Amino acid sequence: CSSSTQLLLTLYSLENLFCAHPSLCVLLLDSLSAFYWIDRSNGGESLTLQESNLKKCANFLEKLVTQHHLILFATTQTLMQKSANSAESFLPLKLPHETDTDYRPYLCKSWQQMVTHRIFFSKQCNSGNSKAFTVVSCHLKRHQIVKRSFSVAECGVQF
Repeated sequence: CSSSTQLLLTLYSLENLFCAHPSLCVLLLDSLSAFYWIDRSNGGESLTLQESNLKKCANFLEKLVTQHHLILFATTQTLMQKSANSAESFLPLKLPHETDTDYRPYLCKSWQQMVTHRIFFSKQCNSGNSKAFTVVSCHLKRHQIVKRSFSVAECGVQF
């Protein structure tokens, strides 16, 4: 897709696919935030116009997830950093250094309300091992956080 309008039309076309193939149960969307700055620019001063297409996408995705019992995985860029006293912080009891995440939700409210989990992958820069990574999983409704380190080796993933 080259625009959020095309993304929305593509999502609409998926409904027939899920109806025709009820065994499908996972939907993966890469770079949901790809059109964020374009939409912000095209919407002018109106936040409603800026978020219009993404809001429609989020609402339709919620409909697909609910009606077809799907699991939705969507990637977004980590564009915005949270401030130390951010009211939008999704980890109210944790300090940034405790979770290794510096993220502030920035997509439209419809999308934010739909998200139940956030998973952050990061490369561990401070270790001597260039293949060391960290994953932080956050359950937004229960405020639960799980952090795991792992490395990728010849024999596979090692925790």
